[in-house]
Amino acid sequence: MNKETLFTDWNFMRILRLALGIYIAVQAVETQSIFSGVVALFFIFQAVTNTGCCGSDGCSVPIKKNNSDKIEEVEYEEIK
Repeated sequence: MNKETLFTDWNFMRILRLALGIYIAVQAVETQSIFSGVVALFFIFQAVTNTGCCGSDGCSVPIKKNNSDKIEEVEYEEIK
């Protein structure tokens, strides 16, 4: 990870993940809960590395580009 990833492109979701991670971390320390600490580290890691649950692509579906401009004729068969 480099400095550019850490200090640029801060959007609403990234700030929300960081704030949620810090809040859960404080609660984990107060309640001495290891599970809450792991969840807090997960959210803080996501905020610092600017990733989501699905990675850097964000659950996107690849767009299939069709370069052919021709229109194919569709044949229909009547069923009785």
